[in-house]
Amino acid sequence: MKNLQSAQIDALKKDVQGTVIAAGDAAYDSARQIWNAMVDKHPAAIVQCATTGDVVYAVNFAREHQVPLAVRGGGHNIAGSALRDDAIVIDLSKMKAVQVDAGARRASVEGGATLADFDAAAQAHGLATPLGINSTTGVAGLTLGGGFGWLSRQYGMTVDNLESAEVVTAAGDVLRASASQNTDLFWALRGGSGNFGVVTRFEFRLHPVGPEVLAGLIVYPFSQAKSVLQQYRAFMDQAPDDVSVWTVLRKAPPLPFLPESVHGQKVVVLALLYTGDPSQGEALVKPLHGFGTPLGTHVGAMPYVNWQQAFDPLLTPGARNYWKSHNFSALEDGLFDAVIEYVAKLPSPQCEIFFGAIGGATMRPAPDATAYAHRDARFVMNVHGRWDDPADDAAGIRWAREYFKASAPFASGGVYVNFLTDDEGERVKAAYGPNYGRLAQIKRQYDPANLFSSNQNIMPA
Repeated sequence: MKNLQSAQIDALKKDVQGTVIAAGDAAYDSARQIWNAMVDKHPAAIVQCATTGDVVYAVNFAREHQVPLAVRGGGHNIAGSALRDDAIVIDLSKMKAVQVDAGARRASVEGGATLADFDAAAQAHGLATPLGINSTTGVAGLTLGGGFGWLSRQYGMTVDNLESAEVVTAAGDVLRASASQNTDLFWALRGGSGNFGVVTRFEFRLHPVGPEVLAGLIVYPFSQAKSVLQQYRAFMDQAPDDVSVWTVLRKAPPLPFLPESVHGQKVVVLALLYTGDPSQGEALVKPLHGFGTPLGTHVGAMPYVNWQQAFDPLLTPGARNYWKSHNFSALEDGLFDAVIEYVAKLPSPQCEIFFGAIGGATMRPAPDATAYAHRDARFVMNVHGRWDDPADDAAGIRWAREYFKASAPFASGGVYVNFLTDDEGERVKAAYGPNYGRLAQIKRQYDPANLFSSNQNIMPA
């Protein structure tokens, strides 16, 4: 690998419309901060692009100077793939415009937009598409890995709602990928996790949602965990697609509707959303209130954008995060026993284990309809290790790995690529599943030298 000379970086600064930040510049340390504080990388230069032309220039520059490349959308990826030592980082965070055509129910979204940017623009028209659960997440990274959120049971994975993409390829070409143009590339982008180019613009299909939805939290004591989980399983087996309920096991944060005596105690939280008329949803979600004796409830009509931000306080940037994840086609009692055992020994107050309910519309496409293959997954589990002190790394990582191993016998074998950490290279093929071979062929066509390798990497065939 060549080290860039200051003259080369000066040329880069002169030739892009955006801002180029190099090591030693005053803004360098703040520009290289990303969501997960466990990632501490030192790129050669960070190119904060202003236009697609800037992206083309940066891609060509990295290729011609044989410098590694990384791409930052929201900078939220657990593995820290937005950064790389001694690399050129294409930082899209200044390119975050969202344009909504309400009549056509379409949104055009730049590659640096966050969920908050997208939701605000779409909800001004009472529209939305399935995205994640934390408003600071980048739309680009979430989408390229498949993407799911509160609306997925009703409207599918994020990639099931992608209409087209503007892509800068490794050759520096700007292509449009859709169901009618560059169709193999369009297939690969929908789950191929940034391996095929820099997506500078996405076009999504929108659906009527809100602006008011029925949503909220029901909190049960940890002593009732197994019974609550069993009833949750039975409820989700029968739930209509417009009801989404996730389960979170953790220590109770200081939520205002919980008695102070509960703060810091282990709890089971049901987080629910119903997208229809809130007044009609009350009867649908009523059984959730009777799974045991709740410690507190906060359920009612609220703006969808508020619900999309409800978990932001638990996911602020700057903490140390380590994840492990499995997909499940069913939730077995043995899994409940394992999760109860490991929640009983959380290594820090910020750690949690959650089960995100997908299923419904996410299961209807064939596994090879898009690069995202895991159409059998009804639940996605994330073991979210989180703490502030580097001295706690070993204990937190060990806890996550041990529970991951204990829960593996009940998993379906697949994994959501966006939940993979940077030490899980052996799981990359499991993340892409039966579509890996075709992805490797398309990778060879669009990126034969593997310029886009700062990701859960697909090697060119």
